[in-house]
Amino acid sequence: MKGTIYLEDGSIYKGKGFGFEGTRVGELVFNTAMTGYQKTLTDPSYKEQIITMTYPLLGNYGINETDYESGQIHAFGVVAADVCFKPSNWKSVMNIDQWLAEQKVPGVYDVDTREITRKLRNTGNQKCVITTEALSLETIEKICRDAFLRGDQMKDAGVTAVEKWENPDNKYHVAVLDFGVKKSILNELYQRGCNLTIYPYGTKAKTILASKPDGVFLTNGPGDPEAAEEAILIVEKLITNSNYGPDQMPIFGICMGHQLIALAQGGLTYKLKYGHRGCNHGVFDKNSGRSYITSQNHGYAVKAESIVLKGLEVTHLNLNDGTVEGMEHLSKPVFSVQFHPESSPGPNDTGYLFDKFINLMEGGRL
Repeated sequence: MKGTIYLEDGSIYKGKGFGFEGTRVGELVFNTAMTGYQKTLTDPSYKEQIITMTYPLLGNYGINETDYESGQIHAFGVVAADVCFKPSNWKSVMNIDQWLAEQKVPGVYDVDTREITRKLRNTGNQKCVITTEALSLETIEKICRDAFLRGDQMKDAGVTAVEKWENPDNKYHVAVLDFGVKKSILNELYQRGCNLTIYPYGTKAKTILASKPDGVFLTNGPGDPEAAEEAILIVEKLITNSNYGPDQMPIFGICMGHQLIALAQGGLTYKLKYGHRGCNHGVFDKNSGRSYITSQNHGYAVKAESIVLKGLEVTHLNLNDGTVEGMEHLSKPVFSVQFHPESSPGPNDTGYLFDKFINLMEGGRL
């Protein structure tokens, strides 16, 4: 198959197609991770995006039965410089070409991914058509022009009904408000003795509070946080009911959850030019005085100046561009980070944040 990448500014990149024979429209982004493509493509935070992999080879260790962050590919397409069709790994059950075809996701390779990445860094992420079909340029242009990119993907990226993870240790009960959570994040809580009740988007605060959780976890997820209007109001009510004391109910937010905490407190978010996506982002923790390498996947950030005098203080900063990477509430057991501390894929430097959440459920303080 032939493959074509068409950007809304009229740029065209022609290569070879693989995976599914079809056409999709999404936001073109780039990811700088060297490994972890199976986890990346199944991360709900990539819902409806087309991912350019900056690492030059994709698929060399195939697809296995364990490295899933959800039950399906959420990305709309993948772009690579080169693809390995004969993987070498004892856990591999199929190659990436077969997997994409099975999941109905088109891919394009044999294009200059460095040039595409430079363009996105200069112009910002763009609306993009990825196709492995023999379409005319006029048809592709019309598809791109007529397509609308939604910003409320978090509303249907997570569970659609309440799910429970019963833990034999049964140390803590955590209410999880799901905006598109990765399984690896839930595993971190489960491995620390947490029973998890996972609630779908739009669940009322009174429903969550009625279960009397020991803690509330606000997950990662795709889309523009300001489009999650219902969730902002729910998080505001949850924060109001989160206090230190005998019935302490800490709140921990990651990524989308982090942004929603800021919005619920009267802060603001904004869209980054090309976002942070990869496993090599440096973050400084002001509390510990240490720097960490983190895994990230987000296109929006919290405005630092907007949370001043709103009950929040900045605790983590991005070492590349100075953006807000973490916050704590000044008077309540509420904290959040922008990055993904569970390290899937990526380094596990910041797993201590889950321990911090556990400590708060045991009555500790920030």
